[in-house]
Amino acid sequence: MNIILRRTGFLILLTALLFSCRKDKVIPEPENITAVSGLYVLNEGNWGSNKCDLDFYDFKNSTYKRDVYKAANPEVTLGLGDTGNDVKAYGSRLYIVVNGSNKLEVINVKTAKRIGKVDIPNCRNIAFYKNKAYVTSYNGYVAVIDTAALTIAAQINVGRQPEELVVVGDKLYVANSGGYTSTNYDRTVSVIDLTTGTKIKDIDVAINLHRLKADSYGDLYVSSRGDYDKIGSNLYVIDTKTDAVKKKFDIPAGNLAIHKDIAYVYSAEWSNSAGAYIITYNKINVKDEVVLSGSFITDGTQANIMMPYGIAVDPASEDIFVTDAKDYVTPGKLHCYTSSGKLKWSVTTGDIPAQMVFVK
Repeated sequence: MNIILRRTGFLILLTALLFSCRKDKVIPEPENITAVSGLYVLNEGNWGSNKCDLDFYDFKNSTYKRDVYKAANPEVTLGLGDTGNDVKAYGSRLYIVVNGSNKLEVINVKTAKRIGKVDIPNCRNIAFYKNKAYVTSYNGYVAVIDTAALTIAAQINVGRQPEELVVVGDKLYVANSGGYTSTNYDRTVSVIDLTTGTKIKDIDVAINLHRLKADSYGDLYVSSRGDYDKIGSNLYVIDTKTDAVKKKFDIPAGNLAIHKDIAYVYSAEWSNSAGAYIITYNKINVKDEVVLSGSFITDGTQANIMMPYGIAVDPASEDIFVTDAKDYVTPGKLHCYTSSGKLKWSVTTGDIPAQMVFVK
C-alpha cells in the first residue's frame, strides 16, 4: 500500500512539474488573417528636412505608391511633416506619430484622407486600449488620447525620454531611454494600470531602452541600446506575470518583430575597433526562449542591405519585410522575403523607411 501511495505521489509531483515548466499561451491568439490588402510604409525623413511621407503597397495589384498622404491631402501645404516616428492602424483610422512636427496625425485607413491631428510635444510611439490611444512624449509622460474627440484626456508621468510601449492585459508597459542624457541613462520599464490610469511601478532592466514587443506567452522583449561605446546593445525578456526580468539573450538588438513563436531580430551596431557598423540578423524561438542558428535571411542578399531600419511580418503570408535606410539622405529600399528567407522583390521608398503597418 505504501509503495502504491509513493508511486502515486511521484506521478502527481512529476505531472505538476511538467505543467509548471510548459510555456502556455496567456494572450488570446489573434484573429486568423488569411489575407492583407496592403502595407503602409512610413518614411521618417531626416530631422529638419520636412520629408516625412507615407507610401502604400497594394497587394492585390502588386503596385507601390509613393507619398499617398500628399496625393490625398493636397491642401496640407507642409505635407505629413518632419520626422515620422511611428504608425499604427486602429479601427478605420491610421495614426501617425510625427516627432519633429510634434503631432499625432490621424487619417482614414482606406483613403489616406486627413481626419485631424493632436498636438503632442516630442512624441515618439503609440499603442491602443479600449478606444484610447497612448502616445509617449520625450518630455517624460504618456499622453492619453480620446480617439473619438481627438483630444488629450490625461497625462501619465513615466521615466525619462520614453520610447516604445505595449499593452498586455490591463497593463501598459513603457520603455524609458534617458537618451538625451548619456551620462545618466534611464534603465526602467514603467508599468501603468490601465483601469486606474496610474503608474504602479518601474522595472529595472538596462540602460537606454528602446524597442518593446510582446509575445503570446505573456512575455515582453525589450532592447537596450547600450551607451554606443563600451556597453553594447542587448535584448531582455520580462515576465508580465511577475513584472521581473527573466532572461538576457546576449545578442545585439536594433529592432525586432514577433510572429507566432519566432522573433526576427536585426542589429546595426557601431564598432569602434572595426571602424564600421556590425550588422546581424537573428531568430529567437520565443516559446523555448532560445536563439536559433543562422540568419533569417538565407540567400545571402542581406549583403545588399546597407542599413536595416524597419522590420515587419505579414500575418497572412508570413513574408518578412525589411527596410533599408541606405545613407539616410537618399531614397531607401523595401525588401520582401519569404518565410524561409529568400528575397521575393524590392522597391524604392522615400527617405529613411522606418515603420510599417499591414491593412486587412
